[in-house]
Amino acid sequence: MKKFSKVLVVIMALVMVLAFSACGEKTGGTLSMATEATFPPYEYYDGDAIVGIDVEIAQAIADKLGMKLEITDIAFDSIIPGVQSGKYDIGLAGMTVTDERLLEVDFSNSYATGVQVVIVKEGSPITSVDDLFGDGNYTIGTQTGTTGFLYATWDIADEGLGTVNSYAKTTDAIEALKTDKIDCIILDSAPAQALVEANADAGLIILDTEYAVEDYAIAMQKGNTELQEKVNKALDELIADGTVQKILDKYITD
Repeated sequence: MKKFSKVLVVIMALVMVLAFSACGEKTGGTLSMATEATFPPYEYYDGDAIVGIDVEIAQAIADKLGMKLEITDIAFDSIIPGVQSGKYDIGLAGMTVTDERLLEVDFSNSYATGVQVVIVKEGSPITSVDDLFGDGNYTIGTQTGTTGFLYATWDIADEGLGTVNSYAKTTDAIEALKTDKIDCIILDSAPAQALVEANADAGLIILDTEYAVEDYAIAMQKGNTELQEKVNKALDELIADGTVQKILDKYITD
């Protein structure tokens, strides 16, 4: 009986130790983020690390929520399906809010404004956005699944005014332009500028005229109002205290 009592005391002591240890552990869990890391300055590789505007904003949100951020680099057109299925909690990739995407996922409040621009080679007959709607019948490069792809498809290809070639990565589209496989690229302004600067010897330029102006936001599984409310609260605080603007200013200079 005494032996049994001693064993029972030891077991109870171990349970108490484990309970106290658990209380000291983080309970926030992991915030999983899907992105496509060839979209500088929003997300790109610096060595083996994925860095950029979206990464820093997501990290700041995770810190606010007491969670560990986990980033997965996948194809852009796989981000929304991944968020839809619950495989990833959030999707950030310079993603624009559109009516079509709102049918598939929910979005946070906007954290940045994006501008769609056109990249051409020096000496191109395309000198303004209006030229894409003429009789040139140009071949336009875009990244698969982006709003640039959608605009080019709806506005130009569907109207019989040109052809659209889509690429998995923005860098693939740049290579196609450099080798004259396409006549121009429609892309967000910040990554367009970064890619043109990274290919300074290729004679690439960005047209002065804008194609479209958009809002960037964070994609989340449709109906997950708890996560949406938490993310929006954290994001609103980060906007209010100037953190988001500091991140944008760090990567985007006029």
